[in-house]
Amino acid sequence: MARLDPLPKDAAPELADEFAFFERTLGFVPNSLLTMARRPALTRGLIALSKGVYDPSGEVDLGLKRLIGHVASMAAGCMYCRAHTATSAMRHGIEGDKLAAIHEYRTSPLFSEAERIALDFALAAASQPNDVTDAQMDHLRTHWSEGQIVEMLGVIGLFGFFNRWNDSLATALEAEPQETAEATLSATGWSVGKHGGGH
Repeated sequence: MARLDPLPKDAAPELADEFAFFERTLGFVPNSLLTMARRPALTRGLIALSKGVYDPSGEVDLGLKRLIGHVASMAAGCMYCRAHTATSAMRHGIEGDKLAAIHEYRTSPLFSEAERIALDFALAAASQPNDVTDAQMDHLRTHWSEGQIVEMLGVIGLFGFFNRWNDSLATALEAEPQETAEATLSATGWSVGKHGGGH
């Protein structure tokens, strides 16, 4: 059960444009943002960061960015964020079978070597304590430019916030991400857990 209830959308009229953006792109306003709406400046700042992280003019594929967020959320153990990144990944071209194999990305033929290296980076950077090494950075540079590495770390950093926010508050999961996660992530250890009852 959520530890803070999401506010109704109209409780923060100053965020109407931002919420309309999510309704257009996701089909709903995430409960994480509706909970955060108690502080509109914080909500706006996080949305601005999200738009920068997922800038369509970036060099890293938007679907892969969602997988990076997913693996970072696996490291953190946040089921809410795993469900959201699964839904977003599929909306950005990641096939269900690839998503279902995310827990075995190191060996699955569905992942390229460059993707494996990026996902290893996500896992190491999202671990506590941080597990990124100089050797890993050198390996990352064999497939990715410094600008691309910055984009990937932006995703990992964003989910550092989202994982802590949603896991601490047991944010209630919305219907679509829950359905996506149940359909694609059942073999990966995903369960709705404390995020149930949100729709």
